[in-house]
Amino acid sequence: MSDSPAVWFHTFGCKANQYDTERIRQELELRGAATAPDAAAADVAVINTCTVTNQADANARHLVRRLRRRHPGLRIVVAGCSTAFREAEYLSLEEVDGVVAGHDPAAVARQLPAVGELPRAAANAPLVRNARGTRAWLKIQNGCDRKCSFCATRIARGASVSRPTDDVIAEAATLARVHPELVITGIHIGHYGKDLGPGVTLAGLCERLLDEVPARFRLSSIEATEIEDRLIDLLAESDGRLAPHLHVPLQSGSDRVLRLMRRWHTREAYRSRLLAIADRVDAFGLGADIIVGFPGEGEGEFEETRALVEELPYTYLHVFPYSVRNGTVAATLPGRVPGDVAAARSRTLRELGLRKGESYADARVGEVADIIVEGRKDRVAGLTGDYLRVELLGHAVPGDRFSAVLEGRVGRLVAAIPSRRGPCAGSRETPPRPPRGSRP
Repeated sequence: MSDSPAVWFHTFGCKANQYDTERIRQELELRGAATAPDAAAADVAVINTCTVTNQADANARHLVRRLRRRHPGLRIVVAGCSTAFREAEYLSLEEVDGVVAGHDPAAVARQLPAVGELPRAAANAPLVRNARGTRAWLKIQNGCDRKCSFCATRIARGASVSRPTDDVIAEAATLARVHPELVITGIHIGHYGKDLGPGVTLAGLCERLLDEVPARFRLSSIEATEIEDRLIDLLAESDGRLAPHLHVPLQSGSDRVLRLMRRWHTREAYRSRLLAIADRVDAFGLGADIIVGFPGEGEGEFEETRALVEELPYTYLHVFPYSVRNGTVAATLPGRVPGDVAAARSRTLRELGLRKGESYADARVGEVADIIVEGRKDRVAGLTGDYLRVELLGHAVPGDRFSAVLEGRVGRLVAAIPSRRGPCAGSRETPPRPPRGSRP
């Protein structure tokens, strides 16, 4: 290993994990390490693991073994949720050189003996960039206080801990110099501020971000019953600065299954909240996570889920057949659903989600959208505020932002890049508000 090691990073899992990798990357670079483009060019591989399912653990172990076969001299350091949950297993793997039970950048740095000390001025420094390019993750809290019966992430991450609001604002301002969109993320963002004192809320944080930082913001996954009225006002009234898009986990549309999952919302509470939001917010992108084949889910319970999905204005779905997670309450439940049945239910909902998404996109044809350009210079695409991917006609570079009319072409949405752009083009200024569009 050279005096300044080259480090390759690989991340499994969610946006919060991706943020944690960027935080580790930044600290290692501040300590003198370099970031390698691939494992072949690296002295060290840092693998940030996920533990959402047994398969996620298996994927991490498979990568470790493959890296050791292909790169015998590579030092392999494993961190993340899976190591926090199963530290002893990783310590026993002969292919692994270092284990960090969690996401602490300083602990990762200690596994790289050739790196220097962190400069004092860089301690607690805001994240300055994100490797993904146009969009950056802005992590506002970690951990979760809920106890869903299928979830191991809560066990790995611990209780909910919010970042101080001023720290979030400072980091957002730094990231916005490079990234035109910031995605507000965490493990349970609806609980933001509960540990910081009375009156500190996610809606209040969003108000400050919109007032003080010139970027478009997007909320990541948030629970339906934790979407405050003031947050709905911001989605409806911020002229697209808070993107009109929510990803709201459903998991099941059956109250009986929700109780088995130890979820805290009911079918009706979820339904009524989302219909109220859809009534307020124009051109509303709506996604959900759904687990099918959960222990005890019969045909009747699945039909309740399918009917709810049919009713609500979803624009996309993430559907997963239930996967056993050792160490969780759900792993002990009776009434296992056969794999072929769960797979068939998954196909049914995925096809329904695709149809609803196509219907929504068709309804948006002829309307104006706030678009940010993503991708490389030789192949770019657009992302709208309501989370539609758009083919772009004309010259643009990643980071450009403009308003344009959406057109339909061969089943895809297309937008022509304006030759003379308005005030939001290539800037962070607020674009015109799009007109209200019909929903499927």
